[in-house]
Amino acid sequence: MKTKAKETPVPANDEQRRATILTASLDCFLKFGYAKTSLDDIAKSANLSRPLLYLKFRNKEEIFKGVFDHLVGGGYDMAKKLIAARGKKLATLMDVYEWVLLKPWERVMGQAMSAEFYDTCRRLFPDVCSQHDKMLSRYVTTILGNKEQADVFILAAWGLLADLPPPKVLRRRLAVLSERFIQSPSESMVNE
Repeated sequence: MKTKAKETPVPANDEQRRATILTASLDCFLKFGYAKTSLDDIAKSANLSRPLLYLKFRNKEEIFKGVFDHLVGGGYDMAKKLIAARGKKLATLMDVYEWVLLKPWERVMGQAMSAEFYDTCRRLFPDVCSQHDKMLSRYVTTILGNKEQADVFILAAWGLLADLPPPKVLRRRLAVLSERFIQSPSESMVNE
């Protein structure tokens, strides 16, 4: 007797269908890499027909762009709420980075093609990455109260990603960096 393969339920509305496609696409991009992922792979993973993909997205590039926006942009609303709550600077900075960097990092790292994912986005969609950088700059500037400090913090934080650390290590590195940037006024990073 044949057993049926487990099927992913087909989403009921457009928003759910789009989210299903983006989640399945991310899985494919992380498993096969951007170049080797086909629309057939994505359709199969999303349990949808290839023509249905074309109703939602024009091509693989548009899907990848949507994946990145969905993955990273998902934390923007929470970041805005955290900043509006006007909590302590250190906690707010760490919480914002949790939503806009660490949660996406956890989802991506540890997969076969993790190292390629962010590089592919920067190469193919510099406008999307630039928009993300601007949002992050706005958030960090608001928290630190100084654009120059925010720019240095962001550059230092990007440097923490260079060796593609596991999320737990990255979280600790960000905590150390944040603590160094948010010190009491009597403390100084450089002895004069």
